[in-house]
Amino acid sequence: MLSAIRSYLLPIIRLYLLGLKVLLVQLFSGPFRLPVMPRQDGKVAIVTGGGRGIGYEVVRHMARLGAHVIIGGKDEQEGLAAVRRICEEYKEAKVEFTKLDLTSLQSVRQFVQSFKERDLPLHVLVNNAGIMLVPEGRTEDGFEQHFGVNYLGHFLLTWLLLDTLKDSGKCGCFSRVVSVSSSAHRLGEIRLNDLNSCHCYSAHAAYCHSKLAQLLFSSHLHQELQRGGYPLSSCAVDPGMVDTALYCHLWTPLRLAQRAIARLLFRTPAEGAATVLYAALSPALEGERGGGYWANGRREMTTATFDPQLQRRLWETSLRLLDLQ
Repeated sequence: MLSAIRSYLLPIIRLYLLGLKVLLVQLFSGPFRLPVMPRQDGKVAIVTGGGRGIGYEVVRHMARLGAHVIIGGKDEQEGLAAVRRICEEYKEAKVEFTKLDLTSLQSVRQFVQSFKERDLPLHVLVNNAGIMLVPEGRTEDGFEQHFGVNYLGHFLLTWLLLDTLKDSGKCGCFSRVVSVSSSAHRLGEIRLNDLNSCHCYSAHAAYCHSKLAQLLFSSHLHQELQRGGYPLSSCAVDPGMVDTALYCHLWTPLRLAQRAIARLLFRTPAEGAATVLYAALSPALEGERGGGYWANGRREMTTATFDPQLQRRLWETSLRLLDLQ
């Protein structure tokens, strides 16, 4: 009994302590200022979860630079409203919404099929959508929700779009996959025999595990692309603690506290989007320089990328789970 209580409470305590540390770092370091990015005319980008928060700011900025941006999201009303707002702000914006429900592998496949039928290139894929601390539940395909949405749905989306991304890149102008991760990955653990977190479920632990899996996937993908000599790079980005709806599942007293301090200590969605945009668009990250893990405009070292065996085992397990072998 005591062991179960400890297993449940420890991830909560560790995650909130990490959050406090991140807030203190943000307070004293200040947000990253995105340099002027080049025009993106002729480029096509897909941004998951682009209807609000960080994703919306990424879409908005890309559209302002001339890119054709497709928002992939679950909430059609929210997505279409985002398209209207951006088009009202930038009359020449090329922005659209397509339904994409990451809790359903069938929806992911339908989204990709619909996109490929249009015979468009794809230069940037931003895996931004995510959930945090949702109650225990399963996706349509039976996967734990954090693992299914944050990681596995994006794994399948990226895998199915890889050929288009490879074909769209060229020497001196690589295509890019940018996965929005979190510092919470540092508390994650990959248990290949319990990826659905069935043993003593904790939403806090499940979130951390999913973000670690996402980072391992991003790193392994970049290495595979390098070995194959493809004009495509993959990196992960930590946007910091940003004032978005992601915190809606916090315990009620903490949610009230979060609302009170968000304006003072949290980054705005535009500030959180800055490093994502830098990773997706900056000429300074061209080619092999585009890999790695980025936070606040800088490449950071993380021990998660130092275990190639774990990366490979997770990659192979994911392929089996998705029947992609």
